[in-house]
Amino acid sequence: MTDSLTRNSRAVVTGAGSGIGRAFALELARRGGRVVCADLDEASAETSAAAIRDQGGQALAVHCDVSRLEQVEALAERAADWFGEEPDLVINNAGVGAGGKRIGDIPMEDWHWVMGVNMWGVIHGCHVFAPRLRGLGGAGIINVCSTASFAAAPSMGPYNASKAAVLAVSETLAAESAGSGLRVTALCPTVVKTNIFTSGRIDDSVTPLMNRWVSLTGVSAEGVVRTTLKALDKGRLYVLPQIDARLIWRAKRYVPALYARGAGLLSRFTLAS
Repeated sequence: MTDSLTRNSRAVVTGAGSGIGRAFALELARRGGRVVCADLDEASAETSAAAIRDQGGQALAVHCDVSRLEQVEALAERAADWFGEEPDLVINNAGVGAGGKRIGDIPMEDWHWVMGVNMWGVIHGCHVFAPRLRGLGGAGIINVCSTASFAAAPSMGPYNASKAAVLAVSETLAAESAGSGLRVTALCPTVVKTNIFTSGRIDDSVTPLMNRWVSLTGVSAEGVVRTTLKALDKGRLYVLPQIDARLIWRAKRYVPALYARGAGLLSRFTLAS
């Protein structure tokens, strides 16, 4: 499949107030799309929408807590009303970060918070929008996963679990949607230069390590977005936009025992530092 879904789209982007979500919204607008910018922080969503309008595009800011099904349902209705028809591209991007403690030491409230946004937010987005998009004959869903969905990095239990669920949901939805005209793409980056490390619940003990990783291998949100949109247009399910993501993907599959030993060594280093 080579026809473009990312040009002149009717797009809904969750977590559009910053980071990868804002980059998706702005890039889709540059491609002639109309964009609904949804975010828990409506002021940030409006900043993204205003930036699109300032460039001559069309955008609407909507408050949405993706962890609540009724708000995602309301988002779908608001988007359809504004577009005058159903959206044809949905990007389930909203996410939060947490890390720095072992399983058993992580507060249960952090587990519920991360799973509520990262996992249930995507489940809600797919549950609400997939039936609407399947009947269009040409539509797309991008779910923002992470290399954490398969890497099982130490001290990131809730984040890893939530993103692993998102990858499984994406794979399942792709299989279920084969032949329907609905394409599904799962974005699995490593570190991207966004504010997730400062806006999440990341323990101070691992923040320097994460910052070093970002400085060494982190790429811009804009670059990741362009790569992902190209993949969706080509009908690709998996997007691993960085070399370290691809190396981890291969190591986990081809030398799993060696990978597990390496993860154990990393665990002793990060949790002792």
